[in-house]
Amino acid sequence: MLRGFYTAASGMLAQQRRTDMLTNNIANANTPGFKSDQASLRAFPELLLQRVESTNALPSKKLATTTTIGSLNTGVYMQETVPLFVQGDIRETNQKTDLALINGELPDGGSLFFTVANENGDLRYTRNGNFTLDGTGHLTTNEGYYVLNANGDRIQLQNDQFSVAPNGIISENGIEVDTVGISFAENANDLVKEGNGLFAAQPDAVMQGANNNQNLTFTLRQGYIERSNVDVTTAMTEMMTAYRSFEANQKILQAYDRSMEKAVNEIGRLR
Repeated sequence: MLRGFYTAASGMLAQQRRTDMLTNNIANANTPGFKSDQASLRAFPELLLQRVESTNALPSKKLATTTTIGSLNTGVYMQETVPLFVQGDIRETNQKTDLALINGELPDGGSLFFTVANENGDLRYTRNGNFTLDGTGHLTTNEGYYVLNANGDRIQLQNDQFSVAPNGIISENGIEVDTVGISFAENANDLVKEGNGLFAAQPDAVMQGANNNQNLTFTLRQGYIERSNVDVTTAMTEMMTAYRSFEANQKILQAYDRSMEKAVNEIGRLR
């Protein structure tokens, strides 16, 4: 009976964590460039139950034998959350510092990102093109990360009256001055989600420059941003399913609790 407690409790914990993930998705439905998470649920290894018996094979000896009862599932857990790198909708903002990165021809499993870096030069990757200019004219994210060019250097401009071509070339007063750096991840799932729309590459992740790469195509649109790819209707439906699963496990746990209470207070009572 105690195994039933643990199995039901593990189901409640898994659905609680799934609900937290879905809540975060819905909360970021209007966050530019946000990539929704998906839950991966997995069952614990099954146990094979056997009954140990003894037989009087010889008058002076008892031999142990086993009888197979069957397998027992020991519960479920949420193994990991995996971002969904599907292109979000494009929304017009008419802000010259806003850039939308639109995927073109890409290998399966790959994805494109803006390349940004913090003060220490640590590289990060994002799909959030809601940029701004700081006091020194550097193009930055709202979190203060510098947007890098195709050579990995910071982009510095005179003012916000610049234009960005579909291939990422930046022009001021009709003169080409820089190029927005775009990175490509062969396997986007190798990236680690850090929050604020930022991703970090694992040590063994392969990141390539997408600029002037004949095997990769993309388009930049100035004055637009990529919206979140969260489907609110689907997320709400999945949340209701998670709630119902949580309640079902809760009722099972309550039933076990009542059975244990009866076993302790009634069956085991001395008369």
